[in-house]
Amino acid sequence: MEKLYFIPGSQDLYGEECLKQVAEDCRQMVDFLNEKLEGVIRVELLPTVETSEICVKDMRIVANDDDCVGVITWMHTFSPAKMWIKGLQELRKPLLHLHTQANEKLPYAEIDMDFMNLNQAAHGDREYGFILAKLNIPHEVVAGFYKHDHVIAKIRQFAQVAKAIGLSKKTRVATFGNNMRDVAVTDGNRLECEIKYGWEVKYWGIGEIACLAGDVTEEEVEAKMAEYLDKYTMATDNVESVREQAKYEVALEKFIAKNKVTAFTDNFQDLHGLKQLPGIAAQNLMAKGIGFGPEGDYKISALSSVLMKMAEGREGATGFIEDYTYDMTPGQELELASHMLEVPASFAANRPEIQVHHLGIGNKEDPARLVFDGITGDGIQVTLIDLGDHFRIVCADIELVKQPKPMPKLPVARIMYRHKPNFAIGTAAWCYAGGAHHSVVSTALTRSDIAMFARLTGTELITIGDDTTEADLQKFFTR
Repeated sequence: MEKLYFIPGSQDLYGEECLKQVAEDCRQMVDFLNEKLEGVIRVELLPTVETSEICVKDMRIVANDDDCVGVITWMHTFSPAKMWIKGLQELRKPLLHLHTQANEKLPYAEIDMDFMNLNQAAHGDREYGFILAKLNIPHEVVAGFYKHDHVIAKIRQFAQVAKAIGLSKKTRVATFGNNMRDVAVTDGNRLECEIKYGWEVKYWGIGEIACLAGDVTEEEVEAKMAEYLDKYTMATDNVESVREQAKYEVALEKFIAKNKVTAFTDNFQDLHGLKQLPGIAAQNLMAKGIGFGPEGDYKISALSSVLMKMAEGREGATGFIEDYTYDMTPGQELELASHMLEVPASFAANRPEIQVHHLGIGNKEDPARLVFDGITGDGIQVTLIDLGDHFRIVCADIELVKQPKPMPKLPVARIMYRHKPNFAIGTAAWCYAGGAHHSVVSTALTRSDIAMFARLTGTELITIGDDTTEADLQKFFTR
């Protein structure tokens, strides 16, 4: 299991008894955190920082432990911040500054200078906060008594975001073909993506998958078909088309395992050697946590992988979606979001049907795909754009709703949502901010999760929701 290291701060001027008490209080704190965070993250205590040498040693343990996704620091006593500088300069993982105390209440009748010297986070954490600001280190501050529910909730959120950032640093996107010709927003600087987020974006020809699909055995196809029939309803007589998709998924699974890929893209303009555009194959893989971006959109492919990791263990769905078309009935405006084929099955409100229909783009055989209506509930829509000199995350609050009427002639997955605060401001804000037509929608994550991710990765964030006004729109355009 992934872990967070817990590093307390003090100094060697208070004497041995004080330092023993600091160590014991921290041990109790870590035990409590492990109890409350069981199944999410493991917390391990490192030696109290009393000198710069100890700080460097602790931070090198953090940096070199592949299971560690981040660090929690807390100044139990006053801890002169100069001795943290060299250690913090070694840190390359998310940092949470826990602003707390070992005691919830002051012992008013008994408080003396010994108590004051031992319990002075109000003093030490401000000194430490200054050096974090001075070094310009992205970090999260959580303030409050460590046993309080809201503090535990924020630490749990940090753990989930840190795990996602850990995956981000290991993310490898396989792009089968380039991005769709003449499309701007799906393009960008792949080198900067790797420098900023750790995303390795690598090109392979689609022929790699075509060759692997050609070698798939009948037994492998049958096993995949059995999986489909267990999860989905067969609603087509064209079983051969479905079997073709099964070959693609088996081939992709083998490729993903061999090349340690966590996300991939394809492009309907580059399908040489394939009979169909991958439909069920992509949808089923996304439902298993593999990131995906259509038309070569490597940014949304990687982002979907990272956000699915962030959402692990939470109720709700997270995955790729595309903005498509609107119902502009006054006061009842809705968006129908979908794609040609590739919406993950995790968004299904009902048991998905396997259907085969003509696809009027790509000039290939009719592909098999999963058709379903989408889930409902509050959610967010998130995208990442490359503005040349920096990246920007756009995050909008939305409400996923049930489709008002049946759509019997639309053979794709159908997700409908309402923009906040309303259609006019919500969609205009998205356009002003440069928000892409490809995004990640989640009913498991919140704007707060994305804000923390943006802070810890040093990414510009624009948010849209009930608190957005018409006066804000011009601000989104200015940079």
